[in-house]
Amino acid sequence: MSGAGRSDSPAPAGPTAPPSRPRAAFYALPPGGLRDYVSLLHLPYTAWCLGTVAVGLGLAPGLTWARLGETLAAFALAVGVAAHALDELRGRPLGTAIPAAALWALALVSLAGACAIGAVVAVDSTLWLLAFVAAGGVLVVAYNLELPGFHNDVVFALTWGGFPVLTGYFAVAETLRAEAVLAAVAAALLAHAQRRLSTDVRRLRRRVVAVRGELELADGTAEPLSRDGLLAAPEAALRALAAAAVALGAALVVAQLG
Repeated sequence: MSGAGRSDSPAPAGPTAPPSRPRAAFYALPPGGLRDYVSLLHLPYTAWCLGTVAVGLGLAPGLTWARLGETLAAFALAVGVAAHALDELRGRPLGTAIPAAALWALALVSLAGACAIGAVVAVDSTLWLLAFVAAGGVLVVAYNLELPGFHNDVVFALTWGGFPVLTGYFAVAETLRAEAVLAAVAAALLAHAQRRLSTDVRRLRRRVVAVRGELELADGTAEPLSRDGLLAAPEAALRALAAAAVALGAALVVAQLG
């Protein structure tokens, strides 16, 4: 028996809601206010880069706590803040509402601070380190502003992988040896893997509006395709690689200073 006022006929269908858009990155916070500034840091990838710097520092004989702090601080400013602020200026990939003037200020002040730290360390150790400081400044600007010839897989692997290892090692040892070069090659290959994984992840999160279809398995069953399913494996791999880089860098630093 129907209750009073209840109709058994189906309700008229309303307009279909558009599919919800996923976050721009797995580590991005909901947009707005200070959360935009936290998302801007790309924390897993900044930590990955600092772990790579620590690999170079930890391999170098004679590491001190002061040199560890100085070098990590310089890279945190140059990569964690300046590079990512410049990147956000190019098309707002994270979709933040941070004013362009604020992004430029963050980039310029942070990069200047990183270069200043590098110059102080160079005066204290060897002026040859200024070559690394200059190269780092150029790479941060050229890659993240996508200047011709700089925004590609090779430059990314060198900038985010090999260069931090070599700079960290040289900042302590004041020379480069075979172990530093081999570690830089390994770090560059890991950075290349990061770019290959993250390229597809970014495309799924930021450009793909719908996923349809299914996988037909050999036993005759089918599995539906979904955005979350396609993102799960590469994003789990990116999280694991970032954690591994931090753990490896920390292990080498502890071996030197512990």
